[in-house]
Amino acid sequence: MFRPADLNDLNAIIQIYDHILEKEEKTISYTNWQKGKYPTAAYAKAAIEAGTMFVLEENKSICGCVVLNHIQPPEYNAIDWKYAAKEEEIIVVHTLCISTAFTRMGYASKLMEHCECYAKKKGAAVIRLDTYEGNLPACQLYPKLGYDYAGTTKFHFQNIIWENLNCYEKLL
Repeated sequence: MFRPADLNDLNAIIQIYDHILEKEEKTISYTNWQKGKYPTAAYAKAAIEAGTMFVLEENKSICGCVVLNHIQPPEYNAIDWKYAAKEEEIIVVHTLCISTAFTRMGYASKLMEHCECYAKKKGAAVIRLDTYEGNLPACQLYPKLGYDYAGTTKFHFQNIIWENLNCYEKLL
């Protein structure tokens, strides 16, 4: 089930963030996120309170989470987007996470499918997102799901991390 997150989900969301970051400390950092800097409990709580955090739940377990809104980072201005749309017609995917207990089981695709359904219900014409250029699983997944690569640009992510992010979009 895909649903808006509530404050009762906060601990599970934080656990997803922590487990991803702990795993990446021991293996490969696909996200380029930094523990204690991004994503944080404060970030998740603010998104829940804003009504923009969503969870994918199966058998009473939260498999993943995502933030959906209309906020395009300023760096998006450097991208030559293929699909022109008004700000309110664009849904932006932020901080899509799958629990380490549910990786490589198709949950990222399921979560993106729900994001698209949500965007359509909200009257969006386009979905946009970005991912760290070193996030090979995500950079392979989005084109398989029909997302067009729009370009790469340097981001000052959350005013914390400098990185090159690949940007993708899909016409709904």
